[in-house]
Amino acid sequence: DVQLVESGGGSVQAGGSLRLSCAASGATYSNYCMAWFRQAPGKEREGVARIESDGSISYADSVKGRFTISKDNAKNTLYLQMNSLKPEDTALYYCAGGNGYCNMRPSWYPNWGQGTQVTVS
Repeated sequence: DVQLVESGGGSVQAGGSLRLSCAASGATYSNYCMAWFRQAPGKEREGVARIESDGSISYADSVKGRFTISKDNAKNTLYLQMNSLKPEDTALYYCAGGNGYCNMRPSWYPNWGQGTQVTVS
């Protein structure tokens, strides 16, 4: 089984920055795709960014130019650098992963972390 553990959430003022981390452990394979999702109260879970095993990256339009996803394969850790944060970025942020070519639909991902709260005021 794969375990994903997020960290780095917190409270920040609008315009500030945070960096989220997601440590992966367990059986992942060379074609493991990882992504960040978020869910605000009363809203559906939405994809924020994903990084394929070949390094291909995609972002939700709402975060393009502000957020950067990256991965350190040696540390099995996924990151999300969030700059120019807005109140509408407030949500519980989840790390997710799965083997194969992924997409931004939550239902595709078999592995999930427990989430880390980001609050922007």
